[in-house]
Amino acid sequence: MKRTLSLALILALSIPAAWAAPEPLSSVDLVSASAVLMEKETGQILYEKEPHQPMEPASVTKIMTLLLIMEALDSGQITREDPVAISSAAAGMGGSQVYLEEGEQMSAGELIKCITVVSGNDAAVAMAEHLAGSETAFVARMNQRAQELGMADTTFLNCTGLPAHGHLTSAHDIALMARELILKHPDIREYTTIWMDSIRNGEFGLTNTNRLIRFYNGATGLKTGYTDTAQYCMAATAERDGMELIAVVMKAPTSPQRFDDAKTLLDQGFASYSLTSVYPDAPLAAIPVLLGDCPQIQPQLERDCRLLVRRGEEGAVTTQIALPQDLEAPVEQGQRLGEFTVYVNGELRDTIPIVSAQAANRLTVPGIFSHLLRSLFMAG
Repeated sequence: MKRTLSLALILALSIPAAWAAPEPLSSVDLVSASAVLMEKETGQILYEKEPHQPMEPASVTKIMTLLLIMEALDSGQITREDPVAISSAAAGMGGSQVYLEEGEQMSAGELIKCITVVSGNDAAVAMAEHLAGSETAFVARMNQRAQELGMADTTFLNCTGLPAHGHLTSAHDIALMARELILKHPDIREYTTIWMDSIRNGEFGLTNTNRLIRFYNGATGLKTGYTDTAQYCMAATAERDGMELIAVVMKAPTSPQRFDDAKTLLDQGFASYSLTSVYPDAPLAAIPVLLGDCPQIQPQLERDCRLLVRRGEEGAVTTQIALPQDLEAPVEQGQRLGEFTVYVNGELRDTIPIVSAQAANRLTVPGIFSHLLRSLFMAG
């Protein structure tokens, strides 16, 4: 990987305001009415077909249900061991279910398994009631979270995806909530990668509705859906070589075509792109501090740089470092000092701030005098 280093005053550095993403896939042969392929870490869209067309998501809705559940788990609001009482409303749900009975108790962890593996509508409503008191209150949280994620094409009317007039989302929005789930809550894989399991002490068997879990190399999830009006849809996730992709397909005519379209997107994504880490060639040199209570500070990258590139472009990556030759105190910890810019074939792909790893206070007059005395003493 070629890199170019340049030291300059920050104010003298001219950086383009916009950056370019890798070229998306131009043509993919799909039968699904709508589709999106997204890379998890960067959130970059690699392919889209009618991405913002509102459509019925069926049980793919449950990605948002699972997101709210995982957020409650990670925040400590609930635990997997919590007993959840099954209400008559939950027990009376139709469609895909695990036949929960009114008055039955099941742990939150087991109910999450029922939602992810077999898309249990009764399990989804039970968890919604456990978290928010009622499904209606839980759905209000779903819509609020959708707004926070920028899901402008989405309106949820229930937590299951059962048909309801106006219950709509888009392939783009599904990719957004799927990314939030798998990026922020990687423990969901403990459930989404289950192929076969059971509940009620082995008395009730579960087999994953997502057959890619067994038959696709690197599959990690995520959720299938079907109703007569939504037809066949899914959000499929898979990881290879440290890169995880999200493939959303909606309104496929048949179940095999749904899985074939998802595999096609994933295959082309893995064949066409790679995710690479980019670092400076050498550790960043310390910068002298004038009139500071420490002689120098250590600059560091504010974050890691993970770059999505077309396969074959890895050798076309170049970088630049812009830092001042010295600094005048005070300098705050985390203060922006310069920039680490990354280019592919001359196009700007990322800009990472370079910040101070520590603070440097400005010397007072007595401090300056004391510093001079120490310097003279050490020189003598």
